[in-house]
Amino acid sequence: MSAHAYLEHGLTILKTRLENPMTGSPAAASQAVRPFITLSREVCAGATTLGRSLLPRLNMEFGEDGQEWILLDKDLLSFALARQDLPEQLARYLPEDKISEINAAIGEIVGLHPSIWELEHKVAQTIVQLAHVGRFIFAGRAAHLLTQKLPGGFHVRLVASKEARIRRLMGLQGCDSDAAEVHIDRTDNARRKFVKSHFSREIDDPHTYDLVINTDRISPGTAATLVLEGLRHRMGNVQNSSPGWALGMWAAESDHPVWTT
Repeated sequence: MSAHAYLEHGLTILKTRLENPMTGSPAAASQAVRPFITLSREVCAGATTLGRSLLPRLNMEFGEDGQEWILLDKDLLSFALARQDLPEQLARYLPEDKISEINAAIGEIVGLHPSIWELEHKVAQTIVQLAHVGRFIFAGRAAHLLTQKLPGGFHVRLVASKEARIRRLMGLQGCDSDAAEVHIDRTDNARRKFVKSHFSREIDDPHTYDLVINTDRISPGTAATLVLEGLRHRMGNVQNSSPGWALGMWAAESDHPVWTT
């Protein structure tokens, strides 16, 4: 599915969900706390891979008719702008890694309306609104900090060694190791500045997450199981609260994908 088609599909699902808030069982309709997941990630630590691994399992356990889960990773900004009835072209003024003073100045000079700062507020507002609706996986844009006060969220940070991430990026883009390292350093640093400048927090602070996963050591399938189990706890749906609950999670992983993006 193309990025554009994926966005349109997601908007259609959201429109249906907002127009039919009582879809599903009476118990589900009256539930005040709705589940969602945020994924913060280092470059090429595996957010897209994990999100796609999670979707079918989340739909099976936490989805309902008309309540399909949506992964918003690379499309998160476009989705938020579309939700605010703003043109997708404005996305170039709102890179996650930085809201540069130069971009802001250019926006003001050309009469950009709404302003850069208003656009940022609208994007943040949309993320919070969608988190209230529930059944979204948000990747990036400090969604874990924007939604910290919402009880249905499960917040995950994905990390991996630079060597592993360089290999992944080389495989994805066909670039050499030097170019991959430059891109990774620049983007990681920019995302760190984004969180610092907007929230006065450190993106690497483990206290702002429920779970930190090293994707060097944990496969996508096992990571998905960890996140799913964490969300079960968060939503109060764990049937077996024994300390040995994790023993059944380390199943054979031959059918699971490997980390890519």
